[in-house]
Amino acid sequence: MDFKGIKEKYIECFGIVVIVLALGRCAYDGFTPSGEQEAVVAQTEVVIKETTEVNAVKKGKHHPIRSVRSFKECFPDTNAVQLTAAQRWGVKPVKDREDAENRKAELVYIGASPYYHVDPLHQSIPYMVPRAAILLEDIGRAFFDSLAVKGVPLHKFIVTSVLRTQNDVVKLRRFNGNATENSCHLYGTTVDICYNRYKTVEDPEGPARRVVRNDTLKYVLSEVLRDMRENNRCYIKYEVKQGCFHMTVR
Repeated sequence: MDFKGIKEKYIECFGIVVIVLALGRCAYDGFTPSGEQEAVVAQTEVVIKETTEVNAVKKGKHHPIRSVRSFKECFPDTNAVQLTAAQRWGVKPVKDREDAENRKAELVYIGASPYYHVDPLHQSIPYMVPRAAILLEDIGRAFFDSLAVKGVPLHKFIVTSVLRTQNDVVKLRRFNGNATENSCHLYGTTVDICYNRYKTVEDPEGPARRVVRNDTLKYVLSEVLRDMRENNRCYIKYEVKQGCFHMTVR
């Protein structure tokens, strides 16, 4: 007999009964529930929700993938908005690679994380201020968690640009019209996260993971980034031509 399953079912039924009795009591006595009664009802609802979600995952019923209503509307933060945050939280603009080597007391290396992948960088270097590095790590963890509860094989998102020196910006502007002279990337606060490529997490000697469409992974990533932005952790701009989320810590 599955006693664990019976216990979980009992908790769900008990919670529902408590809510029904509480609401019935309110209707019978003709008064509004007190703060204590409302708290009991609210806590019971949380227990029911959490138990239902756990049971759903155990039964193979994963959370739905919803994405966001509009990438442009949900991630509208312009360079001007992000630049203000970059100047507040970042380092002084780095002149060149030699100058960057002397700034490592202010910057942390972000090129080796279990939660995301950094592309080979030609116009930037993988260093950020600690505040931004923590944000990036938190996004990577949340992305893994979200993929797991949605039943999607684990993938790492890809970082394509990080800290740029002033010399990097000059070179980049020669062939990239969107690269600004006063770039947020100068301050170690900003990254570009690719939304149309991902790295599959799998055992190189084991069986291949099932293929997942990039659009599916983009939808999940956008949910995570939306939540981070709404929690005032960052500013984000959805870049169409560059195929990335341009993000600055705040």
